[in-house]
Amino acid sequence: MDFTGKVALITGGGGGIGRATALGFALRGAKVMVVDADADSGQASVDIIAQRGGTAAFVKADVTKSASVKDYVEKTVAAYGRIDAFFNNAGIEGQVVPTQDYDEEIFDQVIAVNLKGVFLGMRHVLPVMLKQGSGAIVNTASVAGLFGSPGMAAYVASKHGVLGLTKVASTDVAGLGVRVNAVCPGPVETRMMRSLESQRNPNSPESVHAAYSAGIPTGRYALPEEIAGAVLYLCSDLSGDVTGTHIVIDGGRSASGGVAPVKRI
Repeated sequence: MDFTGKVALITGGGGGIGRATALGFALRGAKVMVVDADADSGQASVDIIAQRGGTAAFVKADVTKSASVKDYVEKTVAAYGRIDAFFNNAGIEGQVVPTQDYDEEIFDQVIAVNLKGVFLGMRHVLPVMLKQGSGAIVNTASVAGLFGSPGMAAYVASKHGVLGLTKVASTDVAGLGVRVNAVCPGPVETRMMRSLESQRNPNSPESVHAAYSAGIPTGRYALPEEIAGAVLYLCSDLSGDVTGTHIVIDGGRSASGGVAPVKRI
């Protein structure tokens, strides 16, 4: 997977998965634009890339605002001339409470970031790629886009929506040189999972981690770099005929119905 001469744009680039993917692109020759709402974490990703000899820049943006999304797209093109790969990754977890108790304002915020933000990203990046006649987009969905999860109404709804947007966008641009896919991570060793563990059990988040891990056939969470690997593949020439689909990275959890296999002694 050689991205020499390519340009990668990554939202949520200051977080665990976004940072790992940004570094993965940069180490394979791409020029990277990191986008994040948090300037410190976004710039930290750029600094890490620079320390490893890569090329990257940072733009602070609010992915829920069309003007802000248009700005990060225009700044990427101004800096690097094109956009070859777009990892549409920014997302938030919201709260963990029963649907009947879910705060309406938080619900709106999760939908705005996780779903509208993905739509706006494609809305402004696709014209650039279509003008080039080439490009690959990967949206971050989740296994929560395939199944329900108690207490996570907004997050689950948003990720189901991301998969729907992915399918529609892929058919809209099929045959025009642009591919659109998604990744569906299960539990990953990131800040988001620490937040969800703490919300599930504030007194013992480590017990939630242990319980989740026990329900995964591989017995562990994925690493951010493992999600990045799937994103890089979907943006590479190796996946030239792959579009309108998603890759699940969850250690076999969904394949086993969420039940870990019995280990032989």
